[in-house]
Amino acid sequence: MPPVVIDLKQTDDVRDAILQAVETLAAGKLIALPTETVYGIAASALNNDAIQRLYELKGRPEEKPFAFAIKSADDALDYVPQMSALQRRLARRCWPGPVTFVYDLHPDSVVHRLPELVKEPLLERGTIGLRVPAHEISLEVLRLCAGPLVLTSANLSGQADATDGNQVVEELGQGVDLILNDGPSKLGQPSTVAKVQNDSIQILREGVVDTKTLNSISNILIMIVCTGNTCRSPMGEALMRKRIAESMGISEAELAKRGIQIVSAGIAAMPGGLASPQSVEVMERMGMDIEDHNSQPVTPHLVQFADVILTMTERHRHALVSHWPSAASRTFTLRRDQGDVSDPIGMPVEHYQACADQIDENVKAWVDFLKDKGTFG
Repeated sequence: MPPVVIDLKQTDDVRDAILQAVETLAAGKLIALPTETVYGIAASALNNDAIQRLYELKGRPEEKPFAFAIKSADDALDYVPQMSALQRRLARRCWPGPVTFVYDLHPDSVVHRLPELVKEPLLERGTIGLRVPAHEISLEVLRLCAGPLVLTSANLSGQADATDGNQVVEELGQGVDLILNDGPSKLGQPSTVAKVQNDSIQILREGVVDTKTLNSISNILIMIVCTGNTCRSPMGEALMRKRIAESMGISEAELAKRGIQIVSAGIAAMPGGLASPQSVEVMERMGMDIEDHNSQPVTPHLVQFADVILTMTERHRHALVSHWPSAASRTFTLRRDQGDVSDPIGMPVEHYQACADQIDENVKAWVDFLKDKGTFG
């Protein structure tokens, strides 16, 4: 039978198409679906017959494993239970997105509970490839499926990748049971494949994301947060930068070369505001220049990328975690006792100095803690 083809741009209810895709996968059949890179063929990783059929369709040797499509970076922990800090950072920052990461298999991985045809090739190689595609339709299918999906490019082995739904219809014919056609792929080239092992990145196939970008994405980011990003957090940013550099025995200018970035932001900040004159004066007394500081609001991008978020008050921390629950494990008050750093705004400069001293005391404690933890060397 020819495949069912659903034109996502013409369908009246995309939800029906998503449910049909989920039901097709649950029945042990194959579907072709769009991603942001190229079209893929998906099968339930829980169904041996579906996987067997996928190998036959692709003309792929059974000892060569398929990659897995998963719902989120958090789901990766089921497959790689003991991720390194770098592995967690890259997964959080790159997914959903056009990067497939390859990890060493762990004895506690859920892979060991999958059918033989899925499990054996992975165990022989000792690695697993994971990806979270950045296409809302495909992500919704993943979210509604009972188990993981294997995902491979929607072409025959050795043939060009399909970057348009119509290509899939023409080239795969009756090889799949359902095709979700969303027209041309957004990026039109394969994902980058990279192996992340402890603190190193090895590019196995360069795709959408090049080596330079991936290395840049791997940098450590510490964010200091207050309300308006004009006094407390700019002082905290400057002090954190100074104390980390001192602890590493390098200049502040060298931090970026070592892959360490410190930024500040405000819960209710307006973009482009200057640091308060009192903050500038106090930092100058302490040997730091924040005169060129420009305020910025907290953004989803900053929260997603930050490895450590330090807030001036418990209210700031609560506001961030309420809005971005996934950041809870990375968000703390600057004061290690969970107390608040009082706001000196509108007060004489002596209050700013007392505030800076309090921030500095706690920054030093955080630098010691993060260094002991191995966040930076």
